[in-house]
Amino acid sequence: MGQLMGFLNIEKKNQKERKPAERVHDWGEYKIPLAEKAAKKQAARCMDCGIPYCQIGTTINRGTTGCPIHNLIPEWNDLVYHGLWKEAYDRLAKTNNFPEFTSKACPAPCEGSCTAGFVSDPVSIKSIERAIIDRAFEEGWVVPKPPKRRTGKKVAVIGSGPAGLACADQLNKIGHEVTVFERSDRPGGLLMYGIPSMKIEKDVVDRRIHLLEEEGILFQTNADVGNTVSVELLKENYDAVILCTGAGKHREVSIEGRDLKGISPAMQYLTASNRYLLYGEALKPDFDANGKNVIVIGGGDTGEDCVATAIRQGCKSVVQFGKHGKLPAQRTANNPWPEHPNVFSVDYAYEEAEEVLGKDPREYYVETQKFIGDSDGHVQELITGSFKKDLDEATKKSWKADLVLIAIGFQGAEDKVFEDFKIAKDASGRVIEADSRSYQTSQEGIFAAGDARRGASLIVWAIEEGRKAAAAVDLYLDKKLSLLHE
Repeated sequence: MGQLMGFLNIEKKNQKERKPAERVHDWGEYKIPLAEKAAKKQAARCMDCGIPYCQIGTTINRGTTGCPIHNLIPEWNDLVYHGLWKEAYDRLAKTNNFPEFTSKACPAPCEGSCTAGFVSDPVSIKSIERAIIDRAFEEGWVVPKPPKRRTGKKVAVIGSGPAGLACADQLNKIGHEVTVFERSDRPGGLLMYGIPSMKIEKDVVDRRIHLLEEEGILFQTNADVGNTVSVELLKENYDAVILCTGAGKHREVSIEGRDLKGISPAMQYLTASNRYLLYGEALKPDFDANGKNVIVIGGGDTGEDCVATAIRQGCKSVVQFGKHGKLPAQRTANNPWPEHPNVFSVDYAYEEAEEVLGKDPREYYVETQKFIGDSDGHVQELITGSFKKDLDEATKKSWKADLVLIAIGFQGAEDKVFEDFKIAKDASGRVIEADSRSYQTSQEGIFAAGDARRGASLIVWAIEEGRKAAAAVDLYLDKKLSLLHE
């Protein structure tokens, strides 16, 4: 595997990034793919480890360890090292329906569990993956491959995010006739409207949708199941229905002043920004950060994307509140390898904030206490305390705020479609009836997968859920067909 002692003798290098001062003036992707020579050199660092923890794909201490879709990482690393790019793509495509998405938007838990990372720096897996899929598109290896036969079975997939797309792709490959219902005006789910273009440019999403269409998958947009599309109609016309609606119900805050203007859920803000870029739709005041003091409540990836978006919109200032403390520089004893390393990093939005606004926008142990508005009912100030200390006058602080974005996570799937299908959810908003083997709910022929079943998670978990649900649906349809012929 790779180059003997390569993981020790070759310095780890990820794909380069455009300079923050340059990229904040546009919405293009901020990462620059590895060149062929650099990718081969980085692939040489992949060691001949006895157990490739990079591909185990499991959960340890509530965190993802390894690749959930079980990418054959050592295999395609070795093929890249030997210059066998087409073979590397074939191995990558065997487990991953959409490498162009995961290589851009996945946090790479595979690298956190890389065996080389136990003694040195982990292999640059995500960067190599992107080099492979970019090369595959450039060389014309990614082409439509419609199934050679059709089974005659019809399947409806509700939702066109990564779980829905993966499920539809797998079922279509088998030969089932698949229709994807998307309530928005474009397919892609969060890939299209939730993730900023700095991470995934939207022509990349469109390119994959067109490939799936050429392979025979039908997409119906503006199709709001339960409203514009009848649930009963789906049950009558399709042999199986898979709910891949995501976990789009945002988590709210119960704070005095929440009803003031200028306070919005983060995902609504990001969606409005993406729609502005795609269609030129005018931004409403609550979604435009230009010239404003912006506060982002929530310390996760969605909050970071809000920071980067606000900077590009020309905000006056931006601060991001987190309820936890600053992460350590190195792994701690209670976060051992091969767990995903919970360590401090300065990601793209924070680099940009330091460059443009002069400081890292993150504040720690912050609890928002109260929103204060002006005479027009618009937010103008926040009062905070500290999660770390007793909430007394000494810990309270006032912050100027013209725009507040709530990015504290999601409460599972939205309610109506599940009520229409008579499917129950738990307190976290997840479908409680569909297990990880059958994926079938209590309703005959109705399945659930992705964030709707699992809860809000990573793009790789969504793809894995879609793939496994497709296998379960195919087994169900095969048994159903056998019963008809008995």
